[in-house]
Amino acid sequence: EGWSQDTDVLDTWFSSGLWPFSTLGWPEQTPSLEKFYPNSVLVTGYDILFFWVARMMMFGLYAMDGTPPFHTIALHGMVRDEHGKKMSKTFGNVVNPLDWMDKYGADAVRFTLARGANPGVDVPIGEDWVQGSRNFANKVWNATRFAMMNGATVEGPLPDAAQMSATDRWILSRLNETVAQVDALYEDYQFAKLSDALFHFAWDEVFDWYVELSKTTFFAGGEQAKVSGRVLGEVLDVTLRLLHPIVPFVTETLWTTLTGKESVVVADWPSDSGFRDQAAEREIEHLQQVVTEVRRFRADQGLQPGQKVPGRLDLTATPLAAHETAIRQLLRLQEEGDAFQATATLPVAGATVALDLSGTIDVPAERKRLTKDRDAAEKEKQQATAKLGNEAFLAKAPDNVVDKIRGRLAKAEADIERLTAQLAALPEG
Repeated sequence: EGWSQDTDVLDTWFSSGLWPFSTLGWPEQTPSLEKFYPNSVLVTGYDILFFWVARMMMFGLYAMDGTPPFHTIALHGMVRDEHGKKMSKTFGNVVNPLDWMDKYGADAVRFTLARGANPGVDVPIGEDWVQGSRNFANKVWNATRFAMMNGATVEGPLPDAAQMSATDRWILSRLNETVAQVDALYEDYQFAKLSDALFHFAWDEVFDWYVELSKTTFFAGGEQAKVSGRVLGEVLDVTLRLLHPIVPFVTETLWTTLTGKESVVVADWPSDSGFRDQAAEREIEHLQQVVTEVRRFRADQGLQPGQKVPGRLDLTATPLAAHETAIRQLLRLQEEGDAFQATATLPVAGATVALDLSGTIDVPAERKRLTKDRDAAEKEKQQATAKLGNEAFLAKAPDNVVDKIRGRLAKAEADIERLTAQLAALPEG
């Protein structure tokens, strides 16, 4: 009684709808209004599409002579907890991002959110994922520092392709493909996909393969080491610039140290030079196949990743002869020695790798385990084959179900082939 509503009030969503032009001096035709209206892109959550975004659009069309305030609306999802539940104080699952920043760093939190930012899809986020992003930032830091201490440089022009090794040409080809891919994903607002592409390129291809393959060259020194050092410098320069929008602090420190320039913030955005070398890509993919398969066999035999075993490497039927030293290092193969006995022989992608596993594995137990796994794969193959051979089932089953069964069949056949080869490679006993 005696109370009345103030008539000079704008509610939250109504006033927010006026924001694109009312903050720039409207209704006066100010220089700021002319310069900044209309804008280009609005990035927002889908939950306020009606409450805010639609009102901004309507007010813009009404007050600004039919000119909308932006031409593109990029909708992202809501941040949820690791189980996909809405964060709520009632549920007790609210996370303070400042706590994670203190524990794992701002770059880790930012990169985690970027990797989950699929358009319109909610982002489940847990501490394990932030920890994984911290590990990635650490990997970028440590690997880049190691590379710079071992010859990586941006000084001078890139050497001619004829001076480069196949490994050098491969990583430059992959670098340019990544630049083109990331550019296209940025244009399409696919932040999660471009973050994932950069994660795998930096960690898997640059650090786990190129740096490791180049170690023998760097340690040997000479002109080839200088060539590879310049190539590695180029790769790091471009990779750090590509990562900078989503991992800003680590990349700023590393890039300025690498290049000696003021700031990556004002550096040019990388461009695709057009360099491609499909032959080098096929050669290194061949090398990766050999190393990966032998590593898988070693792991299946219970060997530790760093455990060295005597080995004989035959690459005569492959284009990988120039990589023998690097392959030996990657596979932890010792020289044969006079007492060498090939107790396991693996034909892999045209190469032959003979290992002396005497005394390193329990052969009967390993044979029993592999046989059990192969029997399970055989059963899976039979079940999938039976379903795919049933016309009544195929007539009723949705296409995605049939495709899934075909995938199970293909996996079972690949497992049978792999396990059969591993059993054949085991020493007698």
